[in-house]
Amino acid sequence: MNTKKTLDDWLRWQEGLHVTAIDMGLARVSSVRDAMALRPACPVIMVAGTNGKGSTCAMLSCMLRAAGFKVGTYTSPHITRYNERIAIDLKPASDERIIASFEAIDAARGDTTLTYFEFGTLAAVHSFVAEKVDVIILEVGLGGRLDAVNIFEPDVSVVVSVDLDHQTILGDNREDIGFEKAGIYRAGKPAICVDAEPPARLIDHAAAIGADLKLYGRDFGFTRMDNQWSFRIGDRHRHALPIPALRGGYQMLNACGALAALDALRERLPVGAGAVKQGLVEVEWPGRFQVLPGRPAVVLDVGHNPHAVKAMAAALKQLPYAENRYAVFSMLADKDMTGVIELAKDEFDHWLVAGLDMPRGQNGEAIAAALAQAGVASVKTYGSVAQAWSAALSQAGDNDRIVVFGSFHTVAEVETARRHPV
Repeated sequence: MNTKKTLDDWLRWQEGLHVTAIDMGLARVSSVRDAMALRPACPVIMVAGTNGKGSTCAMLSCMLRAAGFKVGTYTSPHITRYNERIAIDLKPASDERIIASFEAIDAARGDTTLTYFEFGTLAAVHSFVAEKVDVIILEVGLGGRLDAVNIFEPDVSVVVSVDLDHQTILGDNREDIGFEKAGIYRAGKPAICVDAEPPARLIDHAAAIGADLKLYGRDFGFTRMDNQWSFRIGDRHRHALPIPALRGGYQMLNACGALAALDALRERLPVGAGAVKQGLVEVEWPGRFQVLPGRPAVVLDVGHNPHAVKAMAAALKQLPYAENRYAVFSMLADKDMTGVIELAKDEFDHWLVAGLDMPRGQNGEAIAAALAQAGVASVKTYGSVAQAWSAALSQAGDNDRIVVFGSFHTVAEVETARRHPV
């Protein structure tokens, strides 16, 4: 039995509780769910995808909250504080709320060990039930079929995008990855796919289980005008919508997925035109092509795979001209660094790189070597991401731009340095 008192104590203890950090499978965590009798009565929206799932959850949360519903949203990973993962009405849950859920899980689990992510997933839903939310939004952590989030029963499931990431776990092609993500679909329930080229295995799985599959381009879509857009699904439309506050053209697709999910729940959770527009205008999602105010221009982007970085590069081209373009860059060792560099190398004049001091972190020398191999000339290695950030700030002028990207951890280290400058 864990007797730790603070949230940090609990999290450190959880990191060593199970034999491995990632253990795909639902048996252990399902048994603890059953011991806790943890079955939400309110509608549940489940969101999976290689990229874009967090932004979709953020838009859903903002639109539902604007409509007057009490919303529980579970996302991962966090950037600076664990509490970001468990949000109630768009605000991170308190330490006390999360600890109370951890205590309930620990009391119910017996001898069953849980991973850090499994503990957090159960805690999120336990917190939402305790706080009597009207709707729960769950972001899948990895894949879908065997992710801990999938122990709960969604009323509508959304797959935002399918591309290559976590290949050693999910497969090395879009068909296999699409099948894994389609594992969140349910028989007879709305199953939404926003990917413009849905894998055949995703479509086949939805058909095999009898899910009500809605495909982007076939069953729903959007039309963009100059400063607004319209959404259609079947014979229903939402007109004169504002462009989402989140930057990047790809956010239109994420907004489509969110609106398709709302349409599926329109009888139970009616969201009017005003709430949709307010949610799109007010939505915030830190670290996703987040442009900070002031000069030099600074962009924070957690993109860590080629699909995400391709979208980031396209979004950078839409920004005003910058005289000098600086990249503050680091990645995890198990990511496709070569693919990311190839897509991003022409967007920067200077690369300031560092390793990530963690078990899966790539070292700075390897990053610099990969950049040199790709033909990038201006590369300098630093002892930490924070030092690279500090150097970029000292070098950049008012008409320059700094982009921090490559990993959640890269953005997190810069955010910490920004909040607590030395």
